Amino acid sequence: MTSTAIQVRNLRKAYPTKVAVADVSFDVRAGEIFGVLGPNGAGKTTTVECVAGLRQADGGQITVLGVDPQAHPEAVRARVGIQFQEIQLRDKITVREALAMFAAFHADPADVDNLIAMLGLTDKAHARFKTLSGGQKQRVSIALALIGKPDVAILDEMTTGLDPQARRDVWDAIRAVRDARTTVLLVTHFMEEAERLCDRLVLLDAGRVVAEGTPADLIAATPEATSLEDVFVARTAAQTPRHVFA
Repeated sequence: MTSTAIQVRNLRKAYPTKVAVADVSFDVRAGEIFGVLGPNGAGKTTTVECVAGLRQADGGQITVLGVDPQAHPEAVRARVGIQFQEIQLRDKITVREALAMFAAFHADPADVDNLIAMLGLTDKAHARFKTLSGGQKQRVSIALALIGKPDVAILDEMTTGLDPQARRDVWDAIRAVRDARTTVLLVTHFMEEAERLCDRLVLLDAGRVVAEGTPADLIAATPEATSLEDVFVARTAAQTPRHVFA
């Protein structure tokens, strides 16, 4: 039986002026790429921040690798790599120096040069951080999330700012990470990315799950759908206006 790496039940998170996550439940199997898909404001980032123990939930239950990240965030973070949408490093630090510095925090880190090559950064290994493009900085942030060879990698909008070829190169790298038995929780609003990369996914809208399954099964189960965007529109037509996706 496939083990469960992440379990979320009835997650809720509210702010003074907005309910960011109203009721979200899903299971992530060990060794799969699981997507959290939806438009801006759907509750995706808040959901995964609660999963990572970075944000306190108002209700519901979460376990990551058998541990409650709300009660024991340090224990979860020791086994989870997190890629943030934006990173801040010293302007003069080089790509290789940054990865080597973060590698020193781990007992058994990934090989720095292999990781640089995997993410298409070889020609920028000795470039200073301030000289990198937005897309290159994004790839550095992914590398930093993977440097500790985590059991679970949480990647939030990982290909934002990348050109189409760079995006596909990163997809190949993430498949290689999954094949090495790392569980990947992927936040995205790119339909093609979710359809091509995710083994299973949930579609969120207004802080709720509106569909869950494999991309192929969701498309097949939705009349006249030929893509995940068609599925999303069909599942949310009665609730919200049609969303435009990047």
